[in-house]
Amino acid sequence: MEDTEIVDLYLARNEDAIVRTEEKYGRGLRKIISSVLDDEACKECENDVYLRAWDLIPPNEPRDHFFAFLGKIARNLAIDEWRRTNAQKRKATMIELSEELHECMPAGNSVEGEVLARELKKAINSFLSARSQTERKIFLRRYWYFDTVPEISKRYGYTQGKVKSVLHRMRGELKEVLEKEGYLNDDK
Repeated sequence: MEDTEIVDLYLARNEDAIVRTEEKYGRGLRKIISSVLDDEACKECENDVYLRAWDLIPPNEPRDHFFAFLGKIARNLAIDEWRRTNAQKRKATMIELSEELHECMPAGNSVEGEVLARELKKAINSFLSARSQTERKIFLRRYWYFDTVPEISKRYGYTQGKVKSVLHRMRGELKEVLEKEGYLNDDK
């Protein structure tokens, strides 16, 4: 079933929309969720994704980007759940990824944070669109899907050294772009 047909089911408030979504995208959503949560919490989070999609369609009509729409919901719900269950604990993977990007991301929590977040999103998207397809894939696999360096290496047939090098170089270039555009202070 095509994405537009599935979205039409949501718009018609037909519960088959959830069944069709799970059939077509369940595996991909579980991959996103399981990169953040353990198997026990994964199924519950997946169900929450379908519920959130049900609540968000309408007013949204993500016909042209349905999996990206679902993936964003899945990722955000998984991270929120991870934060809830690990409020007092630290998990190495999330800390490692946070530290990797820490130097090239501005600190938030200001009144204009929402506007800044939108502008920052545009700047990052522009940065990524100027990169090669290989670089974009590696960057997104690492920082969107939370894949490990060995997983990325295996997926694309590169050495781990090449993957680490691409990521290191891109973080540095992203930091330069964000500094140039005023998102980062020079003293960071």
